[in-house]
Amino acid sequence: MEYRRFDNTIVARIDRGEEILSKIKEIALKENIKLANINALGAVDHFVVGVYQLDEKQYHSNEFNGSYEIVSLTGSINTMDGEFYSHLHMSCGDDQGRVFGGHLNEATVSVTCEMFIRVIDGEVDRFKDEETGINLFKFI
Repeated sequence: MEYRRFDNTIVARIDRGEEILSKIKEIALKENIKLANINALGAVDHFVVGVYQLDEKQYHSNEFNGSYEIVSLTGSINTMDGEFYSHLHMSCGDDQGRVFGGHLNEATVSVTCEMFIRVIDGEVDRFKDEETGINLFKFI
């Protein structure tokens, strides 16, 4: 991975074999990011995404292996109890044009991932909402 910071925007290249979520965390900790928006595209050969089932209060994950193009990777970096927290969704297309996606749990880059992280001057924490079971924004 390589990245450069230009004012409030970080442009990153995540390389073949690297796991996307761990690289986002690495950048956020190194750059002391408390609040940011993420957008990316690229290609992966392994990813796990989930869909939240409110009645069960848990995610159900789907795992994909093969050649996939990242159609959209979007989300946020913020904090929970003052510590790093990220919330990302990813959609990927296969060689037939079918798209699969959901809440991103894991993704390994097959070719490259080009990412833009827009750092926001501020801080938004999270709290666990007992009614939904989800970690929601907590404005501080």
